Amino acid sequence: MSLAATYRLGTRLFWRDKAMLFASVVTPVGLAVGMPLLMRHVTTAGVPAATTIFQGTLAVLLSITAFMNIAVALANRRDQLVLKRLRASELTDTQILAGQIASTATQTMAMIVICTVAVRLVADVPLPADPLAFAAVTAAGSAVSSLLGAAYTAAIPRAELAAAYTMPVFLVSGVAAGAMGPIPLPSWLEPVLELLPTTAVVNAVKTGDLAGPVVVLAAWAVAGLAAIRLWFRWEPRRS
Repeated sequence: MSLAATYRLGTRLFWRDKAMLFASVVTPVGLAVGMPLLMRHVTTAGVPAATTIFQGTLAVLLSITAFMNIAVALANRRDQLVLKRLRASELTDTQILAGQIASTATQTMAMIVICTVAVRLVADVPLPADPLAFAAVTAAGSAVSSLLGAAYTAAIPRAELAAAYTMPVFLVSGVAAGAMGPIPLPSWLEPVLELLPTTAVVNAVKTGDLAGPVVVLAAWAVAGLAAIRLWFRWEPRRS
């Protein structure tokens, strides 16, 4: 079994899990398409408001479809001893995790593309001015969010608590990126939220400036790799 095989395994397990499909596909896609559509027709700003909201909902897609999805999936497979059994095979630790991270990042990118086309059709949100830059920064954001979700499993004590433990990440990411509309925040908090990986992606899409966001994403990638190396658990804690 190779990296490609673990990629296919992660993808197959994801699409067979109906509960995860609703939580990490139907819900974020519904928000990413429904909120811009609502803003398009109920506000005087129309298309500009819909565009701003859609750009913010990219943070929702990243935090749910990438971060939350992989954190819940790996926590479940850890507690069911699936990860332990995979580790006892010929696979290396890197192949096991890289396959899952790549699978989750690919699914997230697919959801972003679908939502980008959908909001263009139903809410007149313009397509990205620079499709290559948009693809590059959202792909990087998907990969980093998936990596951080894998690392975050170290903080999840039991699989049944995984969704609850990841919910604050979704809420903070959505508020920071403006996906939930303008919310007054303390002046000291705004610079902190700008350093979130999801906010970096949204800022890059809004402004077209990739330099700052790439640095932020690279720093989070290094932090995620270090956290996995130090704290990732392959089997449940023994009481």
